[in-house]
Amino acid sequence: MQDSPIRFENVACRLGGRDVLSSLTLDATPGETLVLLGRSGSGKTTALKLINALRTPDQGAVVVQGRSTAEWDPIALRRSIGYVIQEIGLLPHLTVAENVALVPRISGAPITEAKVAELLERVGLPAGEVAQRRPSELSGGQRQRVGVARALAADPPILLMDEPFGALDPITRGELQSELRALQEQLHKTIVFVTHDIAEAVLLGNRIALLEGGRLAWSGTSEDFSRTDEPAVRAFREGRA
Repeated sequence: MQDSPIRFENVACRLGGRDVLSSLTLDATPGETLVLLGRSGSGKTTALKLINALRTPDQGAVVVQGRSTAEWDPIALRRSIGYVIQEIGLLPHLTVAENVALVPRISGAPITEAKVAELLERVGLPAGEVAQRRPSELSGGQRQRVGVARALAADPPILLMDEPFGALDPITRGELQSELRALQEQLHKTIVFVTHDIAEAVLLGNRIALLEGGRLAWSGTSEDFSRTDEPAVRAFREGRA
């Protein structure tokens, strides 16, 4: 599909002599949340890192916004994509506001205090209370919200999210999942979301791609995932995969 913001074209990736991904062909359509679901070692995070050129394919091509990642300047590519990870990665010596404004400022794009405040409010944080705090002064859930605000700051068309809520307690995790769904309804970003949690995948994903041993075992809508009798999906749902 020519209009796909992200396309994997027969991609293989090897690490340490092992095939981490094999013959992966998959696309993300504009404005959808595509969930990469699978057990540890299935290739989910490697696939995500190929999108922003943190890894390079040994075979095939990963196409982002119409260009192979091999044709992109990697810094320009990464600055054009929002990235949210479980460890959050906030810079401890910067305030919350400075962390949120970081990507636009290093890219030379002006961002106002009002815009930073708007981003913080959008992810459920009162800007007047948290903007001048350091990350160490926040709870885990608050830090993850700041991470989402930072990923949105440059208004990227694509967001990559690698198990961003996995380290949080169940209540906070549920709150952030609901907030992400609400944000996506407003913003219509193309999101690739990595998880091993079925309930999270079904809740957040428009489509689910199930990876097993580096291969695409199944892909389809979240509704189809919940009711299909496809053996690979049924085995994963029942914990037998």
